[in-house]
Amino acid sequence: MKRVYNFNAGPCTLPLPVLEQVKEEFLDYQGKGMSIVEMSHRSKEYEDIQFGAASMISQLYDLPDNYKVLFLGGGATMQFSMIPLNLLPEGRSCDFTVTGSWSKKALADTRKVGKVNVVFDGEKDNYMALPDPASLKLDPQAAYLHITSNETIGGVEWPNFPESGKVPIICDMSSDFASRRLSLERFGMIYAGAQKNAGPAGVTIVILRDDLLERCPETLMAYLSYKIHAAKDSMYNTPPVFAVYMLKLVMEWLLKKGGLAAAEKMAAERSGLVYGAIEKNSAFYRCPVAENCRSKMNVVFRLPTEELENKFVAEAAAGSMIGLKGHRSVGGCRASIYNAMPIAGVKALADLMNDFAAKSG
Repeated sequence: MKRVYNFNAGPCTLPLPVLEQVKEEFLDYQGKGMSIVEMSHRSKEYEDIQFGAASMISQLYDLPDNYKVLFLGGGATMQFSMIPLNLLPEGRSCDFTVTGSWSKKALADTRKVGKVNVVFDGEKDNYMALPDPASLKLDPQAAYLHITSNETIGGVEWPNFPESGKVPIICDMSSDFASRRLSLERFGMIYAGAQKNAGPAGVTIVILRDDLLERCPETLMAYLSYKIHAAKDSMYNTPPVFAVYMLKLVMEWLLKKGGLAAAEKMAAERSGLVYGAIEKNSAFYRCPVAENCRSKMNVVFRLPTEELENKFVAEAAAGSMIGLKGHRSVGGCRASIYNAMPIAGVKALADLMNDFAAKSG
């Protein structure tokens, strides 16, 4: 079997050693005569998987004891509703930064629950730039500040985060989770759909500071309450066992690679190759994102015409590089280069970009 280089934004490429281990274990997990997807989520085998996955995330981020790691369903999109329902008390407001498609969706759901103060909206720059964090006029009485750390579609990423004082930062890290060194103590909560850097689709990682659980209203329906999920160790209902199993293997793979320091170094190398090809051929390729906030996970770029973009994507696919077409809402090209993308794949892309510009420019 010939594997392609998968530049899709998610679900995306996963580490080959993990896939090989899953293949090996799928029919008979640890000699039990059945697959992990057939086992009870109350079994010791699955409990070891789930608590092991949480422990590895805690190890990666060096989490203090007052943070809880949860595994929930519904994707990050479910969190857009759960966050204000749990953490935005009646009569209070939250601050919001709007930096692209995903933060706009989070904002829309939050406004259905309570009052929102938008402290930044990048619409005037077509969501291709981010503010200086120190320039944000934050409300010191806000219930929280919501940020999307990396916009998968637009290709903008916060290089640094605002100082919010006692106001907890809540951050959607779906597409740059586990990609850089970061102290989470300044955050009240982070959440991430797993299908970028952490595993397959089907599970969402929520890391939540204990004191915020006290905000969860007792009137909330059970599945929507963080307090209930925390008390039940993410097993209030049957968890997405296969997705959590794979997430654990991916976190284990990353720790063996050297953890967040290694991920950060690899991200700089991969993104540097693609941005380098854009700069080298600047008369042909254009990155619309402001240079100080270009994503290391999702590199977006344009060619002189849409016809050339389609031709480039087709030629890439013929060379076993798939998923390079930009999101339908913005067009262009996009290379999603998450932790599991082999450096050989990015070198192949950079070579293609150089060759294509030379013959088509």
